[in-house]
Amino acid sequence: MPDVLMIIFWLMLALLVYVYGGFSVLVVLVAHARKRSVKQEDITPSLSLIIPVWNEEKAIAARLDNALALDYPADRLEIIVPSDGSTDRTEEMVRSYADRGVHLLALPRRGKIYGLKDAVNVATGELLVFSDANSMYERDALRKLARNFADPQVGGVCGNQVYLKNKKADTASQGENLYWSFDKWLKQKESLTGSIVSAHGAIYAIRRSLYQPPASAAVTDDFAISTAVIEQGYRLVFESEAIAYEEPMPAAAREFSRKVRIMNRGLCGVLLRRRLLNPLRYGFYAVILFSHKVLRRLVPIFLLMLLAASWLLQSRHDFFLFAAVAQTLFYAMAGCGYLLRRRRLGRLKFFYIPFFYCLANAAALLAIIKLLRGNRIEFWQPQRQGTAG
Repeated sequence: MPDVLMIIFWLMLALLVYVYGGFSVLVVLVAHARKRSVKQEDITPSLSLIIPVWNEEKAIAARLDNALALDYPADRLEIIVPSDGSTDRTEEMVRSYADRGVHLLALPRRGKIYGLKDAVNVATGELLVFSDANSMYERDALRKLARNFADPQVGGVCGNQVYLKNKKADTASQGENLYWSFDKWLKQKESLTGSIVSAHGAIYAIRRSLYQPPASAAVTDDFAISTAVIEQGYRLVFESEAIAYEEPMPAAAREFSRKVRIMNRGLCGVLLRRRLLNPLRYGFYAVILFSHKVLRRLVPIFLLMLLAASWLLQSRHDFFLFAAVAQTLFYAMAGCGYLLRRRRLGRLKFFYIPFFYCLANAAALLAIIKLLRGNRIEFWQPQRQGTAG
């Protein structure tokens, strides 16, 4: 009779090794074998920059000033701001830019996806660029995005989100920076295999002809919109030189809430695009999607099962005792990282890496629980400002 505890231990360990090491190695190997480059030319197709907002009075003026100062032909660029029922001064502030060509869509509170759909319906650009209200683009960001569309196989392009340093933020922001550095490296490799897993809402563009409104409001809009490009047979690629700057979330509590919301909606998005998980039709991209968006989200379950199996097996061999103690110490370090998150000592990688890792996986676990309980998040509530808490 097979030893169930041993099977659980080695299976969970193998899955974790694959998620954090094996998958990256596999992507690098496939990227090296395929080396799918992108044909780039200095082109300026007509472009619609869409900036959805909900109560963004603290950020919208700077965002519009930045958009109007971009190095892109003015006669080829339109700026559309759909407001999802804002109740502060956001709409008033956007209206003050009307004489500079900014188009406000004052909409009732229905959810971000509906606002995006309405904005696309009035957009006239060949390309649609989607932006967060707190993203600040480099002057040439739009040109760098557009040049990739000279390749007829490219249907969407994701830009490079860069987090600014925030002295008021706790150590969760350092962990987020470290994660995004790795994620962007992985996106570059994924591009060489054919397509990246999905775009990020701060800066991405698609061909207008490929836009498909998501069938559900309970999904992450950037994931659903960008992966529709792949579903239609086009490539979604990463452009590292199209840079958008954002400030990280200032506090761990807000970062945790944001991650729960994003992961819950992201898992709903995978369910929406489940056809993309078929490797017979979508090839290696199906492997990328499953590894990145399914297995990675299940990591907290793997971790809990590995820890339980390690302690239950610890009396059988010193190796299992070592594994159990090592995991427990790691979680103790994460706890110390949480307690020290606003102190100088907490900025040591020894503390903030375990802290952020556990924060992210706790958020993933809660997102899964909410999804299983039928709790889906349809309304959009961006959290930009606030004191650390």
